[in-house]
Amino acid sequence: MFQDRTGSRIPSVTFHTRRGHEWVDVTTDEIFAGKTVVVFSLPGAFTPTCSSSHVPRYNQLVPAFKELGVDSVVCVSVNDTFVMNEWQKAQNADNLIFVPDGNGEFTEGMGMLVDKDAIGFGKRSWRYSMLVRDGVVEKMFIEPEVEGDPYEVSNADTMLEYLAPNKPKPLDIAVFSRDGCPFCVRAKEALRNAGLDFEELVLNEDYTEQGLRAVSNVATVPQVFVNGKLIGGSDAVIAWLQSR
Repeated sequence: MFQDRTGSRIPSVTFHTRRGHEWVDVTTDEIFAGKTVVVFSLPGAFTPTCSSSHVPRYNQLVPAFKELGVDSVVCVSVNDTFVMNEWQKAQNADNLIFVPDGNGEFTEGMGMLVDKDAIGFGKRSWRYSMLVRDGVVEKMFIEPEVEGDPYEVSNADTMLEYLAPNKPKPLDIAVFSRDGCPFCVRAKEALRNAGLDFEELVLNEDYTEQGLRAVSNVATVPQVFVNGKLIGGSDAVIAWLQSR
C-alpha cells in the first residue's frame, strides 16, 4: 500500500534541468520553501492520460489556484529534462512548472516509485497529487492501487474542490471564429472585458465549416459555446453576459 505522507516534509532533492543551452540545478527548497505549491505526478511525458487530461486541466486551472493563494503548480515525472521541456512545449502548458525527476529520487522519497517493466517503462511514478505548504505535505490524493493506470482523484478539479469546496469552477468557453471577422472581435472583447478566459478555434486552421455545422447547425461565426451549451454569435454573447 502507498503511504499517505500528509504532515511529512517532502524529500530534499536536486533536479537537473536544462534552460536553453545551460544546465541549471534546482533544489526542492527553491521550489517549495516559503511557498504554497500544488504538485501532481504522473507516469510519463507524452503518455495518453497525462497528455489528454492530467496536464491540460491543471494548466487551465492555474489562475483559479492562484486566486486561492497557491504560488505555483508543479508537474513531476520520472523523465529527463529534455523530454519534459519538449512535452511542456507540445502541451502549451506555460502556466505549469515541469520538474524532471530523471533519476526517480524525489518519487522514491515520496514512496511513489513503481515498477513499470511490463510495459517497457522501467521505474516510474504512481499517479498522485498533493498540496505542499512550506515544504510540508498538507494533503495527498493517491490513485487507488489497482491494475493499470487509474485516474480518479489526482485530477485538478479534485484539488480545487479541496481548496475551495464552494467555489464555482471556471467556465469552459470556446469561440469558433475566422480571421478578419469584426463580429468575432466583438464577442472576444466582450468575454475579455468580463474577465472570462476562452479557447479560440480559427476557421480552416482548427476546424472547417462542415465541422461548425455539425456541432452548432449554423455556418456563421462567431459561435460561442459555454460548458457544452451553444450561446451563439456576438449579440447572443453580450446578452448572455448581461444576464449573468
